[in-house]
Amino acid sequence: MLIRRGLATVAAAMSATLVLAACSGDGSGDDSGPVTLRMTVWTSNKPHLKLFNEIAAAYKKNHPEIKDIKFDPLPFETYSTALTTQMTGGNAPDLAWVFETDAADFVSSGALVPLDDTLKQTGGYQYDDLLPSTTKLWKSDDKLYAYPFSTSPFGVFVNRDLLKKAGQKTPDQLIKAGKWDWPTVLAQGSEVHRSTGKAGMVIRDFEYKDWGNLATFWGGWKAEPWSADGKTCTFNSKPMVDAMTALHKGIFEDKAMPGPGESADFFTGDTAMTVTQISRASLLEGAKFTWDLVPLPAGPSGDYSVIGQAGIGVVKQGGHTKEAKDFLAYFTNPQNSAKLAAYFPPPRASQLTAENLAKTNPLLKNDQLDSVVVGGVKNGVVKPGHAGQAELAQRVRAGLDPLWKPNADVKGVLGDLCGSISQLLEK
Repeated sequence: MLIRRGLATVAAAMSATLVLAACSGDGSGDDSGPVTLRMTVWTSNKPHLKLFNEIAAAYKKNHPEIKDIKFDPLPFETYSTALTTQMTGGNAPDLAWVFETDAADFVSSGALVPLDDTLKQTGGYQYDDLLPSTTKLWKSDDKLYAYPFSTSPFGVFVNRDLLKKAGQKTPDQLIKAGKWDWPTVLAQGSEVHRSTGKAGMVIRDFEYKDWGNLATFWGGWKAEPWSADGKTCTFNSKPMVDAMTALHKGIFEDKAMPGPGESADFFTGDTAMTVTQISRASLLEGAKFTWDLVPLPAGPSGDYSVIGQAGIGVVKQGGHTKEAKDFLAYFTNPQNSAKLAAYFPPPRASQLTAENLAKTNPLLKNDQLDSVVVGGVKNGVVKPGHAGQAELAQRVRAGLDPLWKPNADVKGVLGDLCGSISQLLEK
């Protein structure tokens, strides 16, 4: 009980922090000398940071007003809390990576400054090349408050060797036969576990905590956690109950997925299949097994795609908003966007082709990029987010806890969950 109260306190602090940020000065800064810019990011991946630093170094060569540009990795699991704690403590970054789940709070609160004028006025930026579908989440009153830095569809990485060892067909064979779907995948996962002792399927970064990643599963049933207007809980709807029943059976009865407390890493060869994004592909360099990348399996409602999206915004409290906006315009211009596409699918229509993405994704084939990335960005739905997401996410996580045990009453748990979050949704 004390833990849950603590989480609620953190969530409330986050909302209060963003409101306070909106009431602060514009942070344009009065420093007479060169300034240091800091940007918080969730990744500590060395290739990612190497590229970021190379772009920053090139920018500094022609901008003597910038003394240094630092990228500050924060732990993924506590990223949003850590970011808002920095803002509360007077240590706000100049730029910040913002998750799609927090977009509503950051955009509506005024914690970020508008970017439109700077981006449109930057020579060669090609602002109109940004796909409207990628900027929608980050706009308010037709102003853009964060650049849609990474619009990354989820796909399935597959260990072909492990599937063959378990006597299972590979995804390309199943796709040709029209059988690449969740019932087949769960059956395969169960057989992999039974015959090899390895894990069948892992929804990466879920770990019975980050429930938002389950959208990559329940999307096959066209299930949603709440209504389109965000006011009504739909965790108790038939599509969601059906999806979660299938998931629960796959975990606890069929052993197709690791259960709570169990871990298995696809990239070390411990799992036959994993749902994740192409930014993880770099982990496969030097892999000792044959692998593939394919779209999410179809569900009872047909094919679908889910997108994880992150924006980069300039924080009003940061102290150097003009310099930060100018650097962001450089960091995301067409030339650097093409480089960043090696890890983060770009929001630019001209660059969103398999041929272009292949130039910076040598580990991936054109057909993989076309089916998973290009098709996913154009047709996918973004992971669920909501105003007051911090408190809501913790309430949902707590409400789902009773589900992660054998013989759970799936429908009853989801009904209780709706009872728990309905008032938050109605705010």
